[in-house]
Amino acid sequence: MTRRQPQSDPRPLLITDCDEVLLHMVSHFRNWVDEVHDIDFALVDGDFSGALKRRPSGEPLRREDVWPLLDGFFATEMSRQTLVPGAFEALEALGIVADIIVLTNLSDKFNEARSMQLLGHGIAHRVVTNQGGKGDPVARLVAEFAPSVTVFVDDLAQHHASVARHAPDVLRLHMIAEPLIAQITPPAPKAHARIDDWKTARSWIEARFAGVPI
Repeated sequence: MTRRQPQSDPRPLLITDCDEVLLHMVSHFRNWVDEVHDIDFALVDGDFSGALKRRPSGEPLRREDVWPLLDGFFATEMSRQTLVPGAFEALEALGIVADIIVLTNLSDKFNEARSMQLLGHGIAHRVVTNQGGKGDPVARLVAEFAPSVTVFVDDLAQHHASVARHAPDVLRLHMIAEPLIAQITPPAPKAHARIDDWKTARSWIEARFAGVPI
């Protein structure tokens, strides 16, 4: 992806997560561990380790065993992931007036694969891979773009807290497009709003870009 060239008039900036915001992931991960690893997946409280149980024993996976499974999913199964309804249309419209960055918590080795995956869905924006909290990378992107306003969209409360700490002027939208997770997850305390569908989210973001106060 090419970097944006500096412009005299600042544009808004949208920084959005990918999994469970642009692309469905958990439902496809659940199917994969069922088919390939004989593991049942039943998310109760957002803790993956407690949700994954080996068959036929019913033994929960240890927390340290979950990350290799996730890594394996992204290494071989990204083609399973499907586009969240309305995500493409929203980014197409928002990209007319704003710069867009996809900030995704994946190992850097998956950067190109994630970029190509999104391109296959018609989403051709710069991808930034990250590990850990998203506050620092968001602050760096704000410094790079010097936007008129920045909106951050993510499904995880800890990232909204991180951004609130490191880039407090960024407007934060909590979105969980996966119903399996949305129905058991409360709004992020440090987000300015919680919206789980792109049609409504697009209107909220456009209002922020236009300077309408929250």
